Amino acid sequence: MTASAAPTSNSSHRVLLASLVGTAVEFYDFYIYATAASLVFGPLFFPSHSASMQLLASYASLAVAFFARPVGAIAFGHFGDRIGRKSTLVASLMLMGGSTLLIAFLPTYQMAGWLAPALLCVLRFGQGFGLGGEWGGAALLAVENAPPGWKARFGMFPQLGAPVGFIAANGLFLILGLALSPEQFMAWGWRLPFLASAVLVGLGLWVRLKLTETPAFAAALAHEPPPAVPLAELLKRHWRETLGGTFAVVCCFALFYLTTAFALGYGAKTLGYDRQLFLAVQLFAILFMAGGIVASGYWSDATTPRRVLMAGCAMTVAAGALLPVMMGAGSLALICAFLSAALFAMGFVYGPLGSWLPELFPARVRYTGASMAFNIGGIIGGGLTPMVATALAAQGGLVPVGIYLAVAAAISFVALVLLKTRTDA
Repeated sequence: MTASAAPTSNSSHRVLLASLVGTAVEFYDFYIYATAASLVFGPLFFPSHSASMQLLASYASLAVAFFARPVGAIAFGHFGDRIGRKSTLVASLMLMGGSTLLIAFLPTYQMAGWLAPALLCVLRFGQGFGLGGEWGGAALLAVENAPPGWKARFGMFPQLGAPVGFIAANGLFLILGLALSPEQFMAWGWRLPFLASAVLVGLGLWVRLKLTETPAFAAALAHEPPPAVPLAELLKRHWRETLGGTFAVVCCFALFYLTTAFALGYGAKTLGYDRQLFLAVQLFAILFMAGGIVASGYWSDATTPRRVLMAGCAMTVAAGALLPVMMGAGSLALICAFLSAALFAMGFVYGPLGSWLPELFPARVRYTGASMAFNIGGIIGGGLTPMVATALAAQGGLVPVGIYLAVAAAISFVALVLLKTRTDA
């Protein structure tokens, strides 16, 4: 593939900024919950005599959002394919941002009894419902505005929102951990990142409200009316693409949540590392994920996104083999090296999805199709991964966790082998 000259128009810059900032805000919201679930939600919302049971219950609340995401994908995909990408993206951002902000004001179990974890799970569902419509719309916003030869590089911008959001979320937790005593952080400091999300959501809305509709959606409307029920058309005519796309994303979710939520809980609770120190290690390692996303975008435009995703799956199998060796070696330097290498591989199983998944579907059902595949794959690959990995590590050490990751990568590799996009030669 020969890339055209680099685009320089202001409209392209605005589109890329909107896709990046919006997903960064969404993932910031998602990550502060994952970090709080690893660090404080267990004792605050799920009383138990066992610290392990508290952590498992906290991870179970984390999983609620993954089951909400396909519901959000159906709802937002319906309107995204019928009335447009822009207004749907604004609504998804407001829903997730509002849910995140309200978590800051929740009473703890000690204050309100079982009402506290119930409300936490309701708001977690709202987070997942909003994110269910966010990623697909942001990817379409970038890819449907991309000039020839630049789809993967445009499609990597919403993916870069993941490391940006992670750095903002965990960086803030790191600063709070250094500035506050453990008692202050447990009492009220954990609420501050949720409050701060209001500022970030405002920034995301300001950028997105300036957008116009994508050319691909406008062309699809001009050609024929939108489908009455996009989900019905998707399942009737494009079920193979939806199924294949779903299993193709399993690897990226399993890898990410093992190297972030599980690794943080395991490092701080089981290995006994200082929480702030381990967060600093993860912040360093996440830079390699950003580098992998950028490299995968350029490589995908030079070859095809599917081939790059397959290479990323092979890297992830290697990461699964290294996980018990390097995570259990008793050396923080080796743990840092493993997380950096694994998250670099994460860039290759995540970065190309922004261009590859949308291209599986025609424009008239693209929002629904890409969102459904991404979010159902999230349930399979990531929804229960921190909890399952914690249970596996408690029973059999890190070897079963490494096998779990390798199996997830193999599932995605097989799906990619069997499924070719409309543009993959």
